[in-house]
Amino acid sequence: MDTVKKVLAFVELALAFKFLSNADLVMHWGLLKREVFIGIWVLISLGLTLYLFGLLRLPHDYKGMKIAPGRKMVGVIVLIFTLYLLPGVSSSKFANLQLLSGFPPPLGYSIYGKENIAGKGLEANVVNDYQKALQLSREQNKPILIDFTGWACVNCRKMEENVWTKPSVLNYIKNNFILVSLYVDDRKLLPVEQRFTYTTKDGRHKEIETLGDKWSTFQAENFIQASQPLYAILSKEEKVLNKPVGYTPNAKEYLAWLECGRETFLSHK
Repeated sequence: MDTVKKVLAFVELALAFKFLSNADLVMHWGLLKREVFIGIWVLISLGLTLYLFGLLRLPHDYKGMKIAPGRKMVGVIVLIFTLYLLPGVSSSKFANLQLLSGFPPPLGYSIYGKENIAGKGLEANVVNDYQKALQLSREQNKPILIDFTGWACVNCRKMEENVWTKPSVLNYIKNNFILVSLYVDDRKLLPVEQRFTYTTKDGRHKEIETLGDKWSTFQAENFIQASQPLYAILSKEEKVLNKPVGYTPNAKEYLAWLECGRETFLSHK
């Protein structure tokens, strides 16, 4: 039981950094970039490995104590996990740790800069301002793919790292849409002149002071949903072209939904 408690202590420490990472992302502190976060997890995982093999002694442990076979087996599993994490601190093509999608910060939140996402996702094809996306849509005659997302949204990261990276989906979005990602939990303050009080459809008054306030209200008022991720396809006239969808881990299903929206756009040109 003592061993179980100590193992759980390592796990709790790792999860504590996950919660701190969520706050860091939302508030833009820049403390736990992706590689820093993964590096900390490597150290915690390595410490757990050493403890399970008896090389790291904690209170109530003693030199030469017998290590049970089950404990050694768990130690091997943790060691493998530690080795799996190591490429995550690099900028290589192996840095996208798909089995952990959603837990580390996104690829673009990196000590290597936003260019770290090059070759691993949609690169610079994403804008984060709806009005800019609308302008590009009219200039390029393409529909808008709205991605309502969140810095602390696990399923959003899974979509970005496991579905959007599929060549068929990646190329289809790049070639046929203006993609705009709107972060509904972003706590960055709007310029003073852009802050206002919004009256919702049900008569409530809401203070719009941050980017998150702006985009979460935009989502709730226009799409009657508050969960993320939420994807919607709009025409350049701002008309919804097909039914918005949420988390869709099957790349073929997601691609079929994209194709449906694109075909509707073409039929109304």
